[in-house]
Amino acid sequence: MRHAVPALLVAMLVAIALVAQVHASYAVKGINTTVYLNRNASAYVKEAINITVSNSSFVQYTIDRSSVNLNISAWQNLIGSKQISPTIINPKAGIYGFNLLPGPLAKNGSAGTADIYLTYYVSNITTANQIAPRKIMYTFNSSFWNFNVGASGAILNPNDTLNIVLINNSKVISVYPLPDSTYAIGNRSISLSWYNAEPLYNFKLVFDVQLTLTQEITGFFSAVYSQLGIFSYIIIAVAIAAILLYTYMKARA
Repeated sequence: MRHAVPALLVAMLVAIALVAQVHASYAVKGINTTVYLNRNASAYVKEAINITVSNSSFVQYTIDRSSVNLNISAWQNLIGSKQISPTIINPKAGIYGFNLLPGPLAKNGSAGTADIYLTYYVSNITTANQIAPRKIMYTFNSSFWNFNVGASGAILNPNDTLNIVLINNSKVISVYPLPDSTYAIGNRSISLSWYNAEPLYNFKLVFDVQLTLTQEITGFFSAVYSQLGIFSYIIIAVAIAAILLYTYMKARA
């Protein structure tokens, strides 16, 4: 009998938690997506999914946020929306380095808001072609969109924002639709932003990057290393030794 009481208590707590979960009220308000493009055609993506939380769900959200074993599927079920998911996905390779972090609850009377943060990497989001010495042209691959789909294709929801941060020293060649805002980050990078339910189904972004001499040399040796591995260091060492020997012999001649 003494063992039955704790078991009954646990069952009651579980039942209360389940009832609370059923009556939990959440809604996705908007998504802010920022895509940081890299020279190797990959991208680092940061997303802040803003949700509203009813007064009756404050405690439940705090409990859910403290849980360490809730994955993205669990959060989709908790919030009741498939919008809790990455908006940029490589259809062939997916994403990698994924992390989900539910943010703190900001209470405001009978309602509250919170952000659920997603971070991850996407490969081959751009196609790179060298068009001149130390100049590479990049074309954005818009087939990676996983935004809301309208009658004609991908479209931003009214409260969604898409930001694309270009590679340092980029120059935009063509872009459609025109960004709703553009601003510089320092003196080397550019960020383009779209919002106001902007349609993305005919999206186009082409830009070129002027490499510095250091970047070109670094890129060359990185390519050699990716092909030859540790043998690339041996080849470089032999080449340097040959140059030094040639210089020494020439000086003695």
